[in-house]
Amino acid sequence: MKLRYKLSLFNVLSKFLFGAVFVLLMPAILERINTLQTDNELINKRERVIDLIERWGVAFFMEDVENDAYGSYNILREEYISLERVELEEHWNFIEVTRRNIEDEIIDYRVLNYTFLIDGEMYLLEIGKSLSSIHKTEKNITRLMWLFLLVFVLASSVTDISFATFLIRPLERINQKLKKTSTPAQFDTALVLTSTTEFIQLDQTLSELMQKINDLFRKEKETTSNISHELLTPISVLRGKLENLMIQKDLSNESLQKTEEALKTLHRLKTMVNSLLMIARVESHQYLKEETFFADELVKEVLEELSPMAEDKNITFQSHFDLKIKFEHANRALLFNMFYNIVNNAIKYTQRKGVISLATFRQNNYSVLKISDNGPGMNEIQLQNLFTRFKNTTKHKNSGTGIGLAISKTIADFHGIQIRVKSTEGKGTEFFFHIPS
Repeated sequence: MKLRYKLSLFNVLSKFLFGAVFVLLMPAILERINTLQTDNELINKRERVIDLIERWGVAFFMEDVENDAYGSYNILREEYISLERVELEEHWNFIEVTRRNIEDEIIDYRVLNYTFLIDGEMYLLEIGKSLSSIHKTEKNITRLMWLFLLVFVLASSVTDISFATFLIRPLERINQKLKKTSTPAQFDTALVLTSTTEFIQLDQTLSELMQKINDLFRKEKETTSNISHELLTPISVLRGKLENLMIQKDLSNESLQKTEEALKTLHRLKTMVNSLLMIARVESHQYLKEETFFADELVKEVLEELSPMAEDKNITFQSHFDLKIKFEHANRALLFNMFYNIVNNAIKYTQRKGVISLATFRQNNYSVLKISDNGPGMNEIQLQNLFTRFKNTTKHKNSGTGIGLAISKTIADFHGIQIRVKSTEGKGTEFFFHIPS
């Protein structure tokens, strides 16, 4: 999972956890808040009623009622008020929850009880609000709180993802720099613009690391190139001496045979040195890429050159070039060498009367050239070491120097071509060349 999604997920989960705790505590909190609000409303109404009594007198409320008591409630019975003359020894000023019988209906109220004296007589004022209306208010507040919580979580999640995306963007740019770098020498050392200290340090560290790796690679290439050059001279001298030795008339058959074996070994050594020299030159970009040509035409030339080998084993070539792939800014000789190595290996390891198929097609943003055979295939260990120099694990009697596929991989990297290999033991091998369009 990407870092920005992890950050956003953590923020969302933390908010939901906070929300869950809040939801658990919310009923008690709302009940307490609503109770205080109701009590304040009752006290405010009490003060207004007392103010009216002071203005108009208590007789104004009592003149049309019996038993010195006044009562009134709204049509829905959600609120009521009563005023009556009482005889009490103590002053009342409290709020309680009690039941009242109003027109044969029992209703629970939260009631404010308040007594006061007028002309030496005590009066009791009751102001009540039904609990059902209070609970209805609590439900409305609860709905609003849930809606607010949902909107808050959604809005904050979008904000978190946007901010995390903005925050991680420099890291993605650094990642893109690494993806575009096929060799350390091509790494873009221009620092990514960011105000995050950690990303600045990471970018600087990667640039320094790439520079060190590039220096090491350059020294290795120079060493390989120098050694290869130095080896070619004594190899040529030895070859000349062995060839002169073979033309001597007094040379015995046994000596002649050993000399021929030495020449074969020397030829193998020369091929290996030339291969190492080619890899060093390709990796150091000593070859030009100025040619334009079509892949099917190049591969057909490879097949023509290797056709005698294929005919000796009765191997059939099947070509399906449905897509015309065009190489631009490429080196024809190097790519010829790359495809030659792959097809040559396919012929070498495919049994007699086998089939080698070649096809071109489109896949995602790449043009793909596929070379497949129905040979013995490879196991996992062979696939892992397939492009590693001198790690040819094949036990075939005609196995080469173990460097041919390494050359092909180097040439492919030089041209920005991705090689993917699929192989199953007993069923064959498929090489996919993903060529950027």
